[in-house]
Formats: sequence, C-alpha cells, structure tokens
Amino acid sequence: MSDDEQIDSIIEDLILNGALEISGIDIDTGEPLYNFTDKMKSVNEELHNELYTYFTTETMALWEHGFIEINLLDEDPVVTLTDKALNAQEVLGLDKSEQYTLKEIIRIVMKDN
Repeated sequence: MSDDEQIDSIIEDLILNGALEISGIDIDTGEPLYNFTDKMKSVNEELHNELYTYFTTETMALWEHGFIEINLLDEDPVVTLTDKALNAQEVLGLDKSEQYTLKEIIRIVMKDN
C-alpha cells in the first residue's frame, strides 16, 4: 500500500468512526478540508495528542509573531486576528505550516462571526 493510499485509509477510518468530518474545500488547492470532532480522543488518542501539540505550537508561534492575539489569562481564551494576519505580504513571510495554521484560524474565526 502506498503512502497516499495509507493516508486515505486512515482518513476514511476516522470519518467512518465520527472523529473527522469534511468541512469544505480549500479554494487554493481544491483539496477537502476536515474538522476533528470531539470523538477523536476516544477513536485515536495518540493522533489526538499529536494534533493538539502541533496546533498549540503553531498557534503560539503565530501569537509570538503578532498575527493573532490571545489573552492567556482568561479561563476560556479567545483568539482574535490582528491586521498583520490579513496582510498578504506579512503572511508570505511565514513558513508553509504557519501559513496553513493561520489560514485555518482565519477560516474558523470568520465562520464564527
């Protein structure tokens, strides 16, 4: 089984078990976008922990670089976008993984507004 087939199989398994849901299509790539559900932790705790660590690390980097604001003293911190997050030139200065994380944060923030 190729790596792509293995990834597709994992994604399919997560969807069938309710841990992953399709949330839309990426405008730039045409690839599906996914949201993890609350079931992820019970379906695949190791993947849940890895994703949580990755997302937290990326989010903190965006905060340190001034792309988002987070009041870490709040019991339930809220993420807000800064002007820098909406400046294409500034965003291009980020590495690809940070650009992707910022794109996802923007999508989530805009969906909630």
